[in-house]
Amino acid sequence: MTTYAVGDLQGCLEPLQCLLQQVDFSPSRDCLWLAGDLVNRGPQSLEALRFVRDLGSSGVAVLGNHDLHLVATAYNIDRLKRSDTLRPVLDAPDRTDLIDWLRQQKLVHHDSERETTMVHAGIPPQWTVEKALRRAAEVEEVLRDDARLLPFLDGMYGNQPAKWDKKLHGVPRLRLITNYFTRMRFCKADGTLNLEAKEGADHAPTGYAPWFSHPNRKTRGCKIIFGHWAALEGHCEEPNVFALDTGCVWGNVMTLMNLDSGEMLRCDCDHKDPA
Repeated sequence: MTTYAVGDLQGCLEPLQCLLQQVDFSPSRDCLWLAGDLVNRGPQSLEALRFVRDLGSSGVAVLGNHDLHLVATAYNIDRLKRSDTLRPVLDAPDRTDLIDWLRQQKLVHHDSERETTMVHAGIPPQWTVEKALRRAAEVEEVLRDDARLLPFLDGMYGNQPAKWDKKLHGVPRLRLITNYFTRMRFCKADGTLNLEAKEGADHAPTGYAPWFSHPNRKTRGCKIIFGHWAALEGHCEEPNVFALDTGCVWGNVMTLMNLDSGEMLRCDCDHKDPA
């Protein structure tokens, strides 16, 4: 059995299938971790979502911001943006099953045997892995609760609050947790977010730095796999931190990591963002 990890699919299924063929991936034998953003912007959001769902226990996916946007749009079509490529999912006969499946996925996955954690965007510097798992569980519980889901989706969008306070409660608390795990790039050492800057690590706003670069980050030394930040182009100099979003949807490459050997395989992508 071999375990692999891949960055953001964003509806680009063919490059993933190309990579899996290269390593002779078999769901009956191997496992595939996916670092979120399974859908949107690419040409095969429906096919990608079905493929990952059908992996069953051989697939481990965490939710990204585009996945959560799909869930929110399924409950309120007015949230659909002109640049979204989610309509095939929303019109699919198995739409309900796909959305319900997404609602069951985690924000943070931790494998204690491998001592490896996967998250879409990152873990804020002030949290340990254990605390991140507890905070993620708060959002995961709401996503699975029909009675609490709609108020959360209605209030999920937004950049405030930007700094964690344990006294936060309700939707603002859930929004900040969600932003940390699915949208974060730059932050201060105390976890204060800047969600506007989206350039590479060398273009941090004044007073901010990439989340993984803070010297006193409480997850320093932990093995972390993340996606989301295509502008990094897979480059992260922090030991044990692996950036796997290499911008396939922008026409760059998709990266598959062998978690057992550390080998990185890449497939060129010619899918351009329709936006």
